[in-house]
Amino acid sequence: MRDLLDKLCLQRWLSREEWRTLLARRYDLDREALFARALAERRRWYGDQIYVRGLIECSNICRNNCLYCGIRRDNRHVSRYRLDRDTVLACCEKGYGWGFRTFVLQGGEDPGLTPDRVAETVAAIKARWPDCAVTLSLGEFEREVYQLWFDAGADRYLLRHETADSVHYGKLHPPELTLEHRLGCLRTLKDIGYQVGAGFMVGSPGQTADTLAEDFCFLQDFQPHMMGLGPFIPQKDTPFAGEPAGTLEDTLILLSLVRLTLPRVLLPATTALGTIHPQGRELGILAGANVVMPNLSPPAARDKYTLYDNKLRTGDEAAEHLAGLRKRLAAIGCTVAVHRGDFPNHQ
Repeated sequence: MRDLLDKLCLQRWLSREEWRTLLARRYDLDREALFARALAERRRWYGDQIYVRGLIECSNICRNNCLYCGIRRDNRHVSRYRLDRDTVLACCEKGYGWGFRTFVLQGGEDPGLTPDRVAETVAAIKARWPDCAVTLSLGEFEREVYQLWFDAGADRYLLRHETADSVHYGKLHPPELTLEHRLGCLRTLKDIGYQVGAGFMVGSPGQTADTLAEDFCFLQDFQPHMMGLGPFIPQKDTPFAGEPAGTLEDTLILLSLVRLTLPRVLLPATTALGTIHPQGRELGILAGANVVMPNLSPPAARDKYTLYDNKLRTGDEAAEHLAGLRKRLAAIGCTVAVHRGDFPNHQ
């Protein structure tokens, strides 16, 4: 096991069979040594600066019916909403005053968020705050839509691949959604010039060492700039309501392995990680993460963006409590970086 980890740290690449072996026996790894390696790698590229992104959940309307997601089309228990451009700009204005220099517009695949409407919002943000980055996370679209948004000023795009195993993908998504199309979108985004984020849920139903090996092979080949990785948490109004959640232990191990595979990657300690453990995000940072995403959404919208149950609402996940977040990060030797926090292109 140590030989495999040494090879990963040296070459940043393992074969599919080596990944299967490592991931099947990941609980046998020396956890302390693994986290120390990942922490050293994060510090080599970013020091102890943690990037903050202002998250704006702009719509919980979605045309898709993914089995794990609380805002899936067939969930009739969700109170739906869509933020207009002025509301989004007001969120950005507050965030800018607090020191945010990246805004993340996240939402379901909402037919009401037309390509032109999103482009106008992006252009308005960039015109008012040209020193800021705009990240979009709005789902799967064709190349011309992604190009429109890039031309309007969008810098980054988050699109979790969820699993690189096609059979597993079919267990998580309705038949009309395919892994082939999802991966095609990611490649298109990268080709256009976005900083691109992929990712998956830890402990999603049907996940195995084999499916995880596919994930890591995809990541080392695709080389995303960002990587969203957090525990699966069931939502009560979905087909996966009774499934067990992903664990803290597993999430931290896989965060560290991602950091060692992709040393420069922008790697969030997610709200979901903070949801399953009171110090989840701090532990994630100590395992190699270097991004947190406090919520800039209007308070009335936050309770309606129910991707999973028991979403963290203790305070520091909200942008209004940035001082509390700074204090928590300081307790583990980290500081909040007040700049765009781009992916480092230097070697």
